[in-house]
Amino acid sequence: MTEQPQQLKRILTFPLLVLYGLGTVVGVGIYTVVGEIAGTVGILTPLSFLIAGILAAFTAMSLAELSARYPESAGEAAYVWQAFHRKKLSLLTGFLVIFSGIVSAATIARGAVGYVSDLSPMSDTVIIIGIVTLLGLIASLGIRSSAGIAATISVIEIAGLLLIIVTGWDKLGSLPTLYTAESASFPSSIAVFSGALLAFFAFIGFEDMVNMAEEVKDPVRVMPRAILTVLVLSSILYLVLSLVMVAAVDIETLKKSKVPLATVFEQTSGLSGRIISAIGILAILNGGLVQIIMAARVLYGLAKRGSLPIIFARVNRHTHTPMLATVIIALIVMTLALIGSLGRLATLTSLLMLIVFALINAALIRIKHTTTPPEGAPNYPIIIPWLGALTSIAFILWRLATFAFH
Repeated sequence: MTEQPQQLKRILTFPLLVLYGLGTVVGVGIYTVVGEIAGTVGILTPLSFLIAGILAAFTAMSLAELSARYPESAGEAAYVWQAFHRKKLSLLTGFLVIFSGIVSAATIARGAVGYVSDLSPMSDTVIIIGIVTLLGLIASLGIRSSAGIAATISVIEIAGLLLIIVTGWDKLGSLPTLYTAESASFPSSIAVFSGALLAFFAFIGFEDMVNMAEEVKDPVRVMPRAILTVLVLSSILYLVLSLVMVAAVDIETLKKSKVPLATVFEQTSGLSGRIISAIGILAILNGGLVQIIMAARVLYGLAKRGSLPIIFARVNRHTHTPMLATVIIALIVMTLALIGSLGRLATLTSLLMLIVFALINAALIRIKHTTTPPEGAPNYPIIIPWLGALTSIAFILWRLATFAFH
């Protein structure tokens, strides 16, 4: 009798999926690249976050609809295949998603260095190797364990951000005076959009959720609700937090700080920022964990579809996770984190995801003309994927133009 191959288990519910998504969206960007954004656009940092959130919203709605139509682990690659039936284009999309997850996790690992070194005198190399090894081990556990860990850390990191907002809330009253006084020195529109591209990195994560579809209960109904819930909650939190930051702390101080949110907390509360550094480490680790899990699931999904060697689709009989795929992803993340710089890695991640977003919005446009959604799945106006595709392309061209002029 032939032994049946091991399959992924459907155990993720709506609350767990939302916390899983928040674990990679909320915290990662705001803890790692907010200093870079402040250095680029100064007190207009909230505007960059707002622009990035609008860009993310169109694609989030497209992903919500696609995830209900095709709840597969291959996610974006499966959507492109369903639209165009071109194996090479689908495989390219899958590789872009995998590489974006790898680069994102590497960015996260590098971003964690500042927070860990604030608490421990270890070298950057030792910190990165330790972080990625730990994340790889957790990602190799069963999805119930790894998702449960991610959900728990998500609650802690959100509490940390809310703590900063509460302690700095009274500073918001100074914003009208601040913006009036600084209006003559506002950065250029090019700087604002460059900051928005960096801020876009803080929203990366909701697209990772679609690659967990084969482990979600009732994905047709749960996936769309969870994706949009994560986007709305993270957008509100980012906007309010960035307003508190620019109101409470001098921009030059934010630029120079290796741990910007800890600096904000120190100045608004009068307490040590080490508690925020500790939460920052957890938030960053959580984001890296989710990215590694996601990239491994896409590798698994592509192999399961026959686009890659079947060995990558093997699921461990004890943990029910794609073990080999997870180990390979973790090793590549470690290598990139050791050789890359934070700003370049974050920008590269954003550009890769913008290309993927343009492809999946184009896929939905094609699919909406040829098929109807299943019962219970959302069916948004076709203007949504058109706006998602156009804004993604515009951001890509804008960024390439800024590269050309530097």
